[in-house]
Amino acid sequence: MTKLVPLGLLLAILCGCNSAPPPTPAAPAPPVAPAAVTPAPAKIEKLTAKHLPNPVRVHEKVISGGLPEGDAAFAELKELGIKTVISVDGAKPDVTLAEKYGMRYVHLPHSYDGVPEKTAQELAKAVRDLPGPIYIHCHHGKHRSPAASAVACVGAGMITHDDAAALLKVAGTSEAYRGLFQSAESAQALDKALLDNLQAEFPATAKIPAMAQHMIEVEHVHDRLKAIEKAGWKTPADMPALVPEHEALLLREAFTELLRTKEVMEKPAKFQELTKEAEALCLQLEELLKKNPDAADASKLFTAVSNNCKACHTAFRDIPLKEKGIK
Repeated sequence: MTKLVPLGLLLAILCGCNSAPPPTPAAPAPPVAPAAVTPAPAKIEKLTAKHLPNPVRVHEKVISGGLPEGDAAFAELKELGIKTVISVDGAKPDVTLAEKYGMRYVHLPHSYDGVPEKTAQELAKAVRDLPGPIYIHCHHGKHRSPAASAVACVGAGMITHDDAAALLKVAGTSEAYRGLFQSAESAQALDKALLDNLQAEFPATAKIPAMAQHMIEVEHVHDRLKAIEKAGWKTPADMPALVPEHEALLLREAFTELLRTKEVMEKPAKFQELTKEAEALCLQLEELLKKNPDAADASKLFTAVSNNCKACHTAFRDIPLKEKGIK
């Protein structure tokens, strides 16, 4: 006799066999990161100024240029609306004069071999977060400040990679400074979170090594001697405080002090040899200028000093950071 299956059980079995498995819940869609905003092409242009060397408009918030010296230069910065001045030069900033004109000074120096990664991040955060307009300067406004401005503004997403190349061209940056060009060419927009979390002190005056301080003095005195040479090795009419033989003495002393620094003592023999040669040439120039010399003779010696500096820079200073293995 066949045993009957209860109707309820039969229906449960039939329904269970014919039903599809419950659907698997769909995984939540990953959050979509907002697309990076590509900045509009910048209008890179030189500005007309009486007291600021080589000023170039990089962005509506940023101007690149040379060292502002004296009240007239800072008054001109004030006319441009500048609120923050960033020096990438090694010389000590004139913080007092900047404060007199209501500006903040920030000192983030770097050399001619390129902009180090940490400095590049600090510069990007500075142009993004500090009050503007911002004036970024080196000594002449032709090499380090355009490169720093390019790296800063690309890093902050204010200008494009193509704008960075245009900036160096407009500013007249020398291609001899391969490290500066490499820094500008490799600059990329930095992540917002990286800049938000970056701990940057933005000092008004950075601590500079002794060797760098003497190198700065060499650069400044060399510029003054160029003005004297242009005046026929006489005191320039617009710079009455300059005495030719005294400036030559100051240049010689700068090299003498360089040779006394621990950093130079630890440099390769060729570096020390070139520095001693520069010291000797400056001594010859100093002695010559005491005798009311023929201008051609003085220029010949001064050219020798300049060529010595170039040879040293090419061999030791201007090698790009990447080739030195430095980030």
